[in-house]
Amino acid sequence: GSCTHVWNYAQALPHLFPHLERTLRQQELDRSMDDRGHVSFRSALPDGPTTHDRHAAADGQLGGIMKLYRDWQIGGDDAWLAQLYPAAKRSIDYCIETWDPQRQGVLIEPHHNTYDIEFWGPDGMCSSIYVAALMAMAIMAQHLEHQEDAQYYDDLAARGAAQLDGELFNGRYFQQKVMYETLRDTSFAGLIAGVDADSSPELQLLKKEGPKYQYGSGCLSDGVIGAWMARIYGIDTPQTSRHVRRHLKAVFQHNFKHDLADHACTQRPGYAIGHEPGLLLCTWPNGGKPTLPFVYSDEVWTGIEYQVASHMIEEGLVDEGLTIVRATRSRYDGRVRNPWNEYECGSYYARAMASYALVGSLTGFRYSAVTRTLWFGPRLAAKRFRTFFCTASGWGTIFLTRKSLTIQMIQGQLAVDRVRLTVDGKTREIPASLVAETGTKNVVRLG
Repeated sequence: GSCTHVWNYAQALPHLFPHLERTLRQQELDRSMDDRGHVSFRSALPDGPTTHDRHAAADGQLGGIMKLYRDWQIGGDDAWLAQLYPAAKRSIDYCIETWDPQRQGVLIEPHHNTYDIEFWGPDGMCSSIYVAALMAMAIMAQHLEHQEDAQYYDDLAARGAAQLDGELFNGRYFQQKVMYETLRDTSFAGLIAGVDADSSPELQLLKKEGPKYQYGSGCLSDGVIGAWMARIYGIDTPQTSRHVRRHLKAVFQHNFKHDLADHACTQRPGYAIGHEPGLLLCTWPNGGKPTLPFVYSDEVWTGIEYQVASHMIEEGLVDEGLTIVRATRSRYDGRVRNPWNEYECGSYYARAMASYALVGSLTGFRYSAVTRTLWFGPRLAAKRFRTFFCTASGWGTIFLTRKSLTIQMIQGQLAVDRVRLTVDGKTREIPASLVAETGTKNVVRLG
């Protein structure tokens, strides 16, 4: 139900039902966190005592910081942000101390994640979330005039981005640097310390390859998911964008399969099988696949397919992104699978709600209630373009022609002080100063 790392992907609820989504932030930061800052990634529902005897999920807890930023931007409620800021600070400081005690800006110590295992050493996936969460925290701290906090998190994010680009980017994609020596957690080093030729084959394998369930030199489909969340939430991060784009191109080249007939999946092949197309979670184009990689590596998850497709479209890889979407929907066409139930670890799985991000990615629509700014820029070529939009204060349609942009409110209102319009790769800011009301059409002339 409430796994924080799964809900990192889901984008439908915060946009369609933002007040409901905000209760999840309070559930995480108020009722699921202890005095140390440890967040139980599976919330106690209905409300009750939450245990803290298991590891926290690094991607979920750090993603919660980014979701706080997102929900603040959607709702525009500074008082709500100020109320939750101390808890958010306790949460991210726990993450820093637990997984980055040397303050390098990447997650070094073993960190639990959405693949239900721990990654040992820095990896592109979780560390991209870390860097983006640090930047989100810096922006929120700056807004609330916590200048010292803002500078600290900003500096740490810059160090992390330098590590991502310098240590984890191999020229084509971001990978993992598996580590177990020199860590504070000595459990694995102690496990293999006495392994010799007389030890079991299992222990000898661990001594040879390191901790099980890693991805190492693999090309991970959501290996830059933090950059995706930052992009669609409007967070500027120091991670190099051209490297992110190269990673996405490598994912499409190596992980997307038009036909899976020759692919072996020993876990849950029913997600995509036979002559169906799909995006594999991970491949090893340069070799080096571990004997025991993370257990879901050969599977196909729709939530990650939508997440990757959205990110590709955001980065200008529109054809590649739409190819993945068509492949996903072809498997859920009602003949073999339910079109309304893209199951994963259960029916109607939350991760599949990453699909809603495609609305914003294809239209370029984003709205900040904090700055009353509307972003728009269709990524599909059309002389006339119309789309649905939904904000915390109302919903309606936007109609774009070469001469004007028309906001039609069907319900509620939308206050806009400026429009940032991107057409043919060029962005310009247009003063608006309007409050669109129910049943009205508001026209912004483009000159």
